[in-house]
Amino acid sequence: MSFTGTQDKCKTCDKTVHFIDLLTADGVSYHKTCFKCSHCKGTLSISSYSSMDGVLYCKTHFEQLFKETGTFSKKFQGGASSNKNDQAKAPSKLSSAFSGTQDKCAACQKTVYPLEKMTLEGESYHKSCFKCSHGGCILTTSSYAALNGILYCKIHFSQLFKEKGSYNHLIQTAQKKNEAAEAAPEPPADAGAAE
Repeated sequence: MSFTGTQDKCKTCDKTVHFIDLLTADGVSYHKTCFKCSHCKGTLSISSYSSMDGVLYCKTHFEQLFKETGTFSKKFQGGASSNKNDQAKAPSKLSSAFSGTQDKCAACQKTVYPLEKMTLEGESYHKSCFKCSHGGCILTTSSYAALNGILYCKIHFSQLFKEKGSYNHLIQTAQKKNEAAEAAPEPPADAGAAE
């Protein structure tokens, strides 16, 4: 038996997909490493994805899209792009592991390196910084709620709503934190290189 290869092209990167790396969803071929949520860029599996009009989402962001827009046919209000040109310019996983990063943690503003990085809603975090701002609980991608960029565990988020009957006090707290962060002086450009 002779093996003639494959003619399948990955929908994300448009490169040939070899059988060993082939993942097929909704009749479309992908590399396993290209099968990612278009919003948070998290790696998906066959059991953890949803798609709308050929755009891939993790279950969390697919549900969030519906909550924000009231329909599954629109894009996020903040909008993450799923442009093929943007993805083609992205460095490979291997090269980015050795080349350093310019990503800053949304919580502590320090450099986030690939081994300690998690990305959510377009923001990068150290795994140790991804915790509830109210109780300090360690969060996961399925146990967090965010309001105006402030992270909460779902339990505290619900509890804080029940205490006041609205999210107004949380929005005010988030605005104060954002104003304080904007008022803080920027670190010198060469300070990040020393980390």
